[in-house]
Amino acid sequence: MLTRQTSFSGRRVWQLALLMVVAMLLSGCGISNIPTYDEQVKAAWSQVENQYQRRADLVPNLVETVKGFAAQEQETLTAVVEARSKATSIQIDASSLDDPQKVQQFQQAQQQLSGALSRLMAVSERYPELKSNQNFLALQSQLEGTENRIAVARRDFIQAVERYNTEIRTFPGLLWHSLLYSDMPLRENFEATTENADQAPQVEF
Repeated sequence: MLTRQTSFSGRRVWQLALLMVVAMLLSGCGISNIPTYDEQVKAAWSQVENQYQRRADLVPNLVETVKGFAAQEQETLTAVVEARSKATSIQIDASSLDDPQKVQQFQQAQQQLSGALSRLMAVSERYPELKSNQNFLALQSQLEGTENRIAVARRDFIQAVERYNTEIRTFPGLLWHSLLYSDMPLRENFEATTENADQAPQVEF
């Protein structure tokens, strides 16, 4: 009886050891790369949204500061407020990243806000007192920093999507995708819809 229990125990140990070896071999073959890269895409997207939201949060103070010195520029100020409203109304969660139409709508709304802010900055050139105002200068610094962060976040997201999509479309990721992760689609990436869209815009005050 003792010998039989010892034999069973020995087989159990060998089975566990074999499972561990198989698990290590599979991990070395990239079986977990696809979900890992997918999580990296989602994390990178969160940073993109975070930086765009940071920019949107600066807009009300910027508009109020400009209004204090250039209230007559009502058309430009209104355009900025409306562009901000539209940009913040379009939200994309991680589950919608594979929807090209939603991603494009998000990009277009953010580009409209960028354009409105550029026009506002051009208006500020006509008001020397505004350009020397300390609050305006502080907002200038914050906006420039945010635009740089947006550019970095977009770059990181693009790279994360490229890594994920490449894994799905090449061996051995192609094999694991067909066997285990067929419900995980290719991710939509940012497209450079304007010239030098991969670079942070120059915010001139």
